Amino acid sequence: QVQLVESGGGLVQSGGSLRLSCAASGRTFNRYVLGWYRQTPGKEREFVASITWSGTTYYADSVKGRFSISRDTANHTGYLQMNSLTPEDTALYSCNLGLNWGQGTQVTVSS
Repeated sequence: QVQLVESGGGLVQSGGSLRLSCAASGRTFNRYVLGWYRQTPGKEREFVASITWSGTTYYADSVKGRFSISRDTANHTGYLQMNSLTPEDTALYSCNLGLNWGQGTQVTVSS
């Protein structure tokens, strides 16, 4: 079973940037699509971005041009670079790999 541990969340002012990391254990990191999702209380979890094993990326319309997803296959780590953050980006961000989820890292953007 793969374990995923996110880090890099925190409090940032509107317009600021954060870089989230998702460290994965196990040998299956390169076999699956790595995805980032976010959730706020009372709302459904929503897709943010994903990257395939070959490097093809997908983004939610709400983050296109501001967020960038990447993966370091050698170190089994995924990243989400978030720029031009707004209060609407405030959420618990979790990474996904196959059937595995991390515990999430909180991102709070103040206005």
